[in-house]
Amino acid sequence: TPDDVDYINAHGTSTPENDKMEAMSCSAVFGERMASLPISSNKSMLGHTLTAAGAVEAVISLLTIANGRIPPTINYNMPDPAIALDVIPNEARDAKVRTVLSNSFGFGGQNTCLVLTAGPSAA
Repeated sequence: TPDDVDYINAHGTSTPENDKMEAMSCSAVFGERMASLPISSNKSMLGHTLTAAGAVEAVISLLTIANGRIPPTINYNMPDPAIALDVIPNEARDAKVRTVLSNSFGFGGQNTCLVLTAGPSAA
């Protein structure tokens, strides 16, 4: 369920319209929780890897779960006051993350959202 998601790995291309639409889409799913649900974009550090972006972001999402460290959106200095988000700015944040939503939006409307979760705890 949406309540299980601990972190959003945003597509986050840092383009005003794309970022606005992604924030609106996430808000439609998570509602007011978006103000406290950690979100960041790896593209701020890696650039847009185009056809590899979804795979790269899936790996980073799995590393976030494994390491309990949410990667930042670097060079994030001017938040939009009209969009209430818990963006991880400029430095990684330690957090217990079991479930990640990773968004990937392709040219021509090919869009994917992966929900990745930690496996069952060892008994």
